[in-house]
Amino acid sequence: MEERGISQAVISRLPRYYRYLGDLKSEGVERISSQELSRIMHITASQIRQDFNNFGGFGQQGYGYNTNYLYDEIGKILGLDKQHDMILIGAGKLGQALMNHMNLKNRGFSFRGAFDIDPSLNDREIAGVRIYPMEQMRDFISENNIDIAVLTVPKAAAIEITQVLSETPIRAIWNFAHVDLTVPDRIQVESVHLQDSLMKLSYSIRCNEEKN
Repeated sequence: MEERGISQAVISRLPRYYRYLGDLKSEGVERISSQELSRIMHITASQIRQDFNNFGGFGQQGYGYNTNYLYDEIGKILGLDKQHDMILIGAGKLGQALMNHMNLKNRGFSFRGAFDIDPSLNDREIAGVRIYPMEQMRDFISENNIDIAVLTVPKAAAIEITQVLSETPIRAIWNFAHVDLTVPDRIQVESVHLQDSLMKLSYSIRCNEEKN
C-alpha cells in the first residue's frame, strides 16, 4: 500500500477514526457509510472519503464500509498490529497515572520496565511493572528490544536522558517533558505539551467571549 506524501493532517485523524470505529465495533455495528460516520465524528463525508482514498478507499460505492475490516486496516496503518515494547522514565505521579489508568496494552503498547533516580523506588512495581535504577536503563533497552521510551521527567533531566537514549537502539520517544527534544533522524518523537493544550483552550474561550 502506497503511503508516501500523505499529509500530517490526514495522519492525525487516523487515531480518531480508529477510536470511533472501535466503539462501533463494540456496539455490533457491522457496516457504516461515510455519511453516517460523518454525523458521528463531525467530519464531512467528503473529507472521510478523501482520507480513506489515500490508503486505497476500503469501501464500495453505495455499499459503505465493513466496520471490522476498516478498523483492522487502520490499525495496520497505525502499526497497531505489532507489539511495541516500552519503558517509562520518571516514575512520579504522571508516570504512574499513565501506567495505571491508560489502557495501552490493548492497543499493542506494553511497558516492560520503569526507571527513576529515586533509590527508594527501586524494585517497587507500578501496575505490575518493576522500577529499576537509571543506571540500568541503557542495558535494559538493548537486552529487551525496547521500541519506545516514555519521558515523564523535568525539563533538564529530559535533555540529559535524551542524549543517553540517542546512543541506544530506541526507535521513538513519547515526550511529556516541557521541552522540545533534539534526536537523530532515526528516532521519532511525539511531544505532549499539556500546558499548550490548556492555552489553546484559553484562546478558544477568549474568541467565544469576543463573538458574544
